[in-house]
Amino acid sequence: MTSEHLEIERKYDAPQDLPWVELSSLPGVGALSDPAVKHLDATYFDTDTLALTRAGITLRRRTGGSDAGWHLKVPAAAGARTEFGEPLKDHPTPPTALLDRVRVHVRDHELHPVARLESRRTVHKLLGPQGAVLAEAVDDVVRASAPGPGGSADVSDWREWEVELVDGSEELIEAADAVIRAAGATASPWPSKLARALHGRLAGLPTRPDPAHLSPKSHARDVVLAHLAEQVHVILARDPLVRTDEPDAVHKMRVATRRLRSALATFRPLLDRTVTDPLREELKWIAGELGGARDAEVLRARLLAEITAEPDELVLGPIASRIGTDLQVQHKKAHDELLVALDSGRYFRLLDRLDQLVADPPFTEDGDRKARKVLTACVRKAYRRVTRLVQAGEPADHAHRDEWYHEIRKAAKRLRYAGESVAPAFGEPALVLAARAEALQEALGEHQDSVVARAALRELGVRLHLDGDNAFTLGRLHALEQVRGDKALGEFAQDWAALADPKTTAWLRS
Repeated sequence: MTSEHLEIERKYDAPQDLPWVELSSLPGVGALSDPAVKHLDATYFDTDTLALTRAGITLRRRTGGSDAGWHLKVPAAAGARTEFGEPLKDHPTPPTALLDRVRVHVRDHELHPVARLESRRTVHKLLGPQGAVLAEAVDDVVRASAPGPGGSADVSDWREWEVELVDGSEELIEAADAVIRAAGATASPWPSKLARALHGRLAGLPTRPDPAHLSPKSHARDVVLAHLAEQVHVILARDPLVRTDEPDAVHKMRVATRRLRSALATFRPLLDRTVTDPLREELKWIAGELGGARDAEVLRARLLAEITAEPDELVLGPIASRIGTDLQVQHKKAHDELLVALDSGRYFRLLDRLDQLVADPPFTEDGDRKARKVLTACVRKAYRRVTRLVQAGEPADHAHRDEWYHEIRKAAKRLRYAGESVAPAFGEPALVLAARAEALQEALGEHQDSVVARAALRELGVRLHLDGDNAFTLGRLHALEQVRGDKALGEFAQDWAALADPKTTAWLRS
């Protein structure tokens, strides 16, 4: 069974001749164990493109010490890492149980050794008054070898100190940090020993623009690339959470695919469409796969909340159980189908193409122009699309009316995404536009959710009736959904007036 624990540690560079630091006087430390020397030998595995290392992930096979085995470390909150472990026995190659946790990065690519690290480790355990281990402080003398060009090997040596919390507090590691720095060690700039060993290969990888440095004078390509890279990052980060069906994971991953697809449409004049149009189709496909699981999840929560708010005397029969069970079954089926899609070659090739999109974005010559000249025109076009739809007027046919509102909602969403994507360069005016587009989108989204809920309630009501059960409560919920939908439409005129205010788009004409 896979082991798991949260690793909270600090790493330091220490000169070879720096004496080991005295830590017995740290707060809460009652004693130090006798130093224990261990010889560790670790082989690290990755893809040809160092996909794991670039994501801050390490996968190793290590012998020596008390925790020999396969170790997978993935970034966690606040600089910590979660470590998963599998025993060496029965696993001559990287265990599937570990690879599945990073499938979004590994995909169906082969893994091979990328570095070997041999360490002479001296371990000092910091003990509490009752003998509990509060932390481990280690002194590592490391030799790393990594394959170099032409069959050569890049060899590097260094000394590194680490302090890892066990049962101690944050106060302890902060106190240790102060003492270690005062002794002459410095915080390591490397996220892992492996990153240090492979720094030559990692240094040649492309970097994305820093959103903090963007402005209307920036190149348009830099603004767009920062946004594209952020959405790809979200997709990669959410994938593992989607696989384990964590709350809201599907929603956030689907939003990122939609934002990315929308950006590729909004900024078409800057992009080679022979590359991005097929990519948009694949993003549409995976968003659809995500949609099945998400839609059932949202509808279930919506209807159960409405039932909970109803007086007991108006809820006839086990209606909440029926709705919860039916939609949970739908969600489970959709999620199982989603998992098949996420393990498909089609999805892995999509991820490869997203990596390529960020590493070598297919910009046209317009990408080298200033953001003020190019991007404002793209956002203006998205705004005009909303305007044309609204000005076309509400269809007389009720069925087409819902479709008209739905199209306005989608156009408002694209406009919102466009405003948010250029906000790092244009600041408050872009955020105001995005916020007003979002208000319109949300009002019409509530209406659309009501349309979907009413259709689902009618279908369930028919099934209940045919089963001989009482469908009264479903009819009541249908009426309540009608009221919710109509109320949302009542906000439409006000939200559109705010978005249509010339002040909202003045920055697009400057």
